[in-house]
Amino acid sequence: MSDPTPQSRLRRFAAELSAEQQQKLDSQIANVDFEQLARLCSVEESKVDWSSIAERAEPPPAVRLGRTPAFGDAITARKRGEKLLRDGKVAAILVAGGQGTRLGFDKPKGLFPIGPVSGRSLFQIHCDRLLAMMQRYDVSIPLFVMTSPATDQETREYFAKNNNFGLEPAQLQVFCQGTMPAVDDSTGEVLLSEKHQIALSPDGHGGVLAALDNTGCLQSAKETGIEYFFYAQVDNPLVQLCDPSLLGYHALAESQLTTQVVQKRFATEKVGNVVLVDDKVQIIEYSDLPDAAAEKTNEDGSLKFWAGNIAVHIFNRDFLQSVASDAEGLPFHQAHKKVPFVDDSGELIEPATPNAIKFERFVFDLLPMAEKAIVVEGDASEVFAPVKNAEDAAVDTASHSRAAQVALHRTWLTEAGAIVPDDIQVEIHPRWALSSEDIGERVQGVKFEADTYLQ
Repeated sequence: MSDPTPQSRLRRFAAELSAEQQQKLDSQIANVDFEQLARLCSVEESKVDWSSIAERAEPPPAVRLGRTPAFGDAITARKRGEKLLRDGKVAAILVAGGQGTRLGFDKPKGLFPIGPVSGRSLFQIHCDRLLAMMQRYDVSIPLFVMTSPATDQETREYFAKNNNFGLEPAQLQVFCQGTMPAVDDSTGEVLLSEKHQIALSPDGHGGVLAALDNTGCLQSAKETGIEYFFYAQVDNPLVQLCDPSLLGYHALAESQLTTQVVQKRFATEKVGNVVLVDDKVQIIEYSDLPDAAAEKTNEDGSLKFWAGNIAVHIFNRDFLQSVASDAEGLPFHQAHKKVPFVDDSGELIEPATPNAIKFERFVFDLLPMAEKAIVVEGDASEVFAPVKNAEDAAVDTASHSRAAQVALHRTWLTEAGAIVPDDIQVEIHPRWALSSEDIGERVQGVKFEADTYLQ
């Protein structure tokens, strides 16, 4: 009688495999938690009544632009954040598991050239910002870069080839997120993508927590005195990595998880809506928020649900550790997808319709787990210009992102007294200026007559 275990089913082509292929498959099988997978498959993901949730939802506790919260003004917040930086309490996390497929770029997205004049890559822009912050506050700020199996090796090679863009080896930690097997949606059986390869996919951006824990990054951060993680996604070149004001508001509010948001441009904009439900901050995705709820307004005509998520967060390290040590941790979500698989005859099947369940975690599921969470509004023109879509899309293309960078830097320069014609491209390296305040009188009366990279 044959062994009916999932492991034996996955080894059904063993006689056709080389020793190296068999070893690879055995290693993958050893890393699968079959009991966990069985639990995830046995429980049908509960259907959430988003209409009911939306009815109970209120705007989140927020620091709004131009308004002073009860717990501290802008100057106090900035000073508090600067002290956290100088005291070495802050580290940065960049989530960089995605590839540039939608951009027509067959490499990790972090390698994508996005500097409007310099051609600097996304990775280099973030590293330049971090190094400028280190220089300003005379401190070492560790950078944790989360890759995926698809981007890990090339990302490591890219940093090595470019001398870590100036970061010391001890300041850079590249770690790979975990994976989850895809299972057949009717049988729950783990699928093979090749005879020696389990069909694996990254476990979502929420996988950052388990990956930080499993690779020892959380422990090493604790040992070096890190108390706060500034989290961002690699595809947003305008993110103000380790922004002292955002850090300061987080600390002053005694928040465990703070989310930077921007005001939605219109009611049904395709961003996550940050709301307060039953005294807990959470996100309702645009696809789950009924139009009637999205279009609700306040007495002054402004949107009731105004706070758009841009995937910029600050986490308390001890909060992350408490969730990581919880047996349940972050929940997995099911996604019904088309997954190519090898059938019993050894043929690779390309399904025409969704045939499998993938499992992933969402980092924003941490929000309702926090005892206290707040949002801080940022000006979208200063903090958000992601590179997500091909050039034929209406928003979030490389062209849009480059234009946003130029517009911001042109504003800085003109406020400082420079003349920058509309047809001139300007780009500012963060070591030349981190904000308009740093420019002073250096460009007073200067007219820019050619595309310029100030570094």
